Amino acid sequence: MYSLKEAAEACGRGKPAILKAIQKGRISANKNQLGEWEIDPSELHRVYKPIVPGSTHHGSTVERWETPVEPLETEVLRRENALLREQTELLRDERQDLRRRLDEEAAERRKSADEIRRLTLLLTHQPEPKPEATPAAQPTPEATADKGKLWQKLFGRVKL
Repeated sequence: MYSLKEAAEACGRGKPAILKAIQKGRISANKNQLGEWEIDPSELHRVYKPIVPGSTHHGSTVERWETPVEPLETEVLRRENALLREQTELLRDERQDLRRRLDEEAAERRKSADEIRRLTLLLTHQPEPKPEATPAAQPTPEATADKGKLWQKLFGRVKL
């Protein structure tokens, strides 16, 4: 049984990678009484290929036991990669278009809100009443009283 550190060294991975695989359920492991992980070597190497003995992990390159990829598989992977790049570009263009539309819509809403605000102010605005020219156009009561006295003096009549 491997500990977490031994498992990481046996497959050339870091301890966090092994722990993440355990937590995701890709590798089954148990904790012992001390709370340390115990990983069965066959279970580990089912997921991760073992490294070649004698190679160094952190110092230089790590040689692994891997089967060579056939040229046909390589071409298929290249085509798939090209298709995925095209899809990514299409999605990127679509996202930019949607953002542009959202920005235009937001600008339109702000414009509409400003227009509504302006119209509301016009409709609810009630100007102050203009002062009438009554004092200058109509004589004051005192002026009419004086006029009446003058009228009386000239014509000698009394008004009732």
